[in-house]
Parts: sequence; structure tokens; C-alpha cells
Amino acid sequence: MWRWKFKTVDRNVRFDPDKYGWPWISGSASWIIPTAFSVIAIKQFTVCNRSEESEKRIHSGVEMLLDRACVGGGWNSGNSVVYGVPLRPHVEATAVALLALQDEQRTEMIQKSLSWLRQKAASVDSVSSLAWCILSLFVYQEPIGGLKNRLATIVGDGSDIRNNATLATAILALKCGEMIHPFEVLR
Repeated sequence: MWRWKFKTVDRNVRFDPDKYGWPWISGSASWIIPTAFSVIAIKQFTVCNRSEESEKRIHSGVEMLLDRACVGGGWNSGNSVVYGVPLRPHVEATAVALLALQDEQRTEMIQKSLSWLRQKAASVDSVSSLAWCILSLFVYQEPIGGLKNRLATIVGDGSDIRNNATLATAILALKCGEMIHPFEVLR
């Protein structure tokens, strides 16, 4: 139904509805973050025993992510262009999408997105966004020492962070390189 809608009715967005991933809730359109996390989970779960079906789902998710990339690199929630206007990427969506694409061929779009994230990470002051930058940049073997130091300063003792998911992500980022990386796809 969603493919039909975007092929026949809604021409205000630019993406290929035949390239789809995972939604936040059943029955809705594909979104970047749930698709990226799904691709990571399938890659990790099937690393030693890939099947034709798992390869098909991974390929589908990867194709959707690449199709939805913003014009200058990076990703936002789901669309790259609306009403003919290129949308800006978001830090967390870009970091998570790059995690899902870490073992894929380094296309020009992946390189542009990595460059965009590297540049943005230098000025990010959100705990969650900075933590995702660190986790993503680490798997691409980018320097993260200065980012980890800045995150440690922002987090302090952690008592001001009220969101457990944000605190957990920050802890993973602060320990990045010292323990198993939960989002690294191994081959």
C-alpha cells in the first residue's frame, strides 16, 4: 500500500518506495533508525550462518538506507527531499545508519556521510548525539579520543542524565575501544 501511495499519489517526496526497510510501528513507512538497527541485528545474528533470506533482508535494508541518504551526505528520519527541497541530515540518524553500513562497500555517499558526521561531531554537545558519533566513528577507525574526553566532561558523574537510554549509550561510547563494541559488525 505504501509503495502504491508514493508511486501514484504523493510525488512531494523523493525516494524509491520499492526500497523499504523497517517502520517504528507496524503498518507505517520505513524509517532510518529502525531500519539501521534491524540491519545491524540481522548482520550480527547471522554472522556465522547467513541464509538466502537474511541476505535478502540485509540487502533490502541497505538499499533503503542508501536511497534515503540526504543530498550532501548523512541521513535524517526518512526523506532526503520534500517539495523539491533537500532536507538536512541529523546527527543520530547519520551515526546509526553508518553503523549499519560499516561493512558495506565504501560508496561515495557513505564517504560523504562519514565526512559530514566527522565534521558535525566536533561541535555536538548533546550527550546522546555525541555518544552515537563516537560509536559510529570508532568502527570507521576515525580518531575519537578528543570526543570521548568531551563526552566525559559533559556527562560528569551522570547524575544529571535522566534518560536511561542516553546514559547507557554514553557509557558504551566512553568505553568504546576498551570492550566489545555492541554495534560493530564482525565478519
